[in-house]
Amino acid sequence: MTQSRYEAEVARVWAAQPADGAHDLGHLRRVWKTARLIAMDVPADPQVLMAACFFHDLVNLPKDAPNRAEASTLSAQAAVAFLRGDGFPVAKLDAVAHAIAAHSFSAGIAPETPEARILQDADRLEALGAIGIARMFHVAGQMGGGLFDADDPMALQRGLDDRRFALDHLQTKLLRLPETMQTEPGRAMAEERADWLMSFRTRLLSEIG
Repeated sequence: MTQSRYEAEVARVWAAQPADGAHDLGHLRRVWKTARLIAMDVPADPQVLMAACFFHDLVNLPKDAPNRAEASTLSAQAAVAFLRGDGFPVAKLDAVAHAIAAHSFSAGIAPETPEARILQDADRLEALGAIGIARMFHVAGQMGGGLFDADDPMALQRGLDDRRFALDHLQTKLLRLPETMQTEPGRAMAEERADWLMSFRTRLLSEIG
């Protein structure tokens, strides 16, 4: 099967990179699942979309790496090299590369194709909702950050600092994601998941007083 072959290649490449629980095969499978849901309303090439979904994090650099913004471009290059040798249609390789390169928030590359817009939305949806909360705290722990500022969890008397406090990341980035979505289905899902984030924060604040 194509999916199992793609997963095997990703696993092979990732074996030489630091482990990252927020970017694992489960993440890739969820992105592919969400991308297919969006594609029900946004016509796209399924072959290009599938390859882009499974290889978009092929080169996974740490969040604090100085060349973090290059990760998506490096992933695109590595994906094309593998796909070319795997018999993927040559005429579609540029479309896969663009979708992968443009998915990244830090790269700042505008998505210009349906596949690129769908992948960007599907990947950003992973940062929202329940899975977004789980991944946010996981990444914060990896980087040595705390859960929240016990004295000022809502940053009412201080500047936001999501490097120190995971909860700050909701305001610095995550709650802004719905307005960046590229497709109507993606925006609808993002708004629903962002509402969940706000409900979580309200519950958390009530528990910590």
